[in-house]
Amino acid sequence: MATTAEKRKPVFIKVEELKPGTNGHNLTVKVLESKPVPVPKPRRAPMSLSQRPQRPSRINECLVGDETGCIVFTARNEQVDIMQPGATVILRNAKIDMFKGSMRLAVDKWGRVEVAEPANFAVRENNNLSLVEYELVTVQA
Repeated sequence: MATTAEKRKPVFIKVEELKPGTNGHNLTVKVLESKPVPVPKPRRAPMSLSQRPQRPSRINECLVGDETGCIVFTARNEQVDIMQPGATVILRNAKIDMFKGSMRLAVDKWGRVEVAEPANFAVRENNNLSLVEYELVTVQA
């Protein structure tokens, strides 16, 4: 009798295969650059609502890619420390967020960002998927 809890081997895809509105992606990418994004300060709530001080969140926009293309990755908080230029990382359970009509790659609390062995591929920088602008079209039945 086979157990249903057997771990499936993760399927890794390439950057060029990413499509808007998709999730559950596993990729190995190189970080090309990482730039901090200014985060607006949260408005102070009355002390009765929140006694604990909020930690400011850190957000970086990182250009990541593989031999098929590159895309902007939104790194949050602890992810910022890992996403340093020159690093090779494994993104597990990544998703595509849309921002102003373009794709952004992100890993939320259900995914993982891991440091990997340095990859031996050159990033294809002339195929930036975040520069493609998408338009939401409603199709009537």
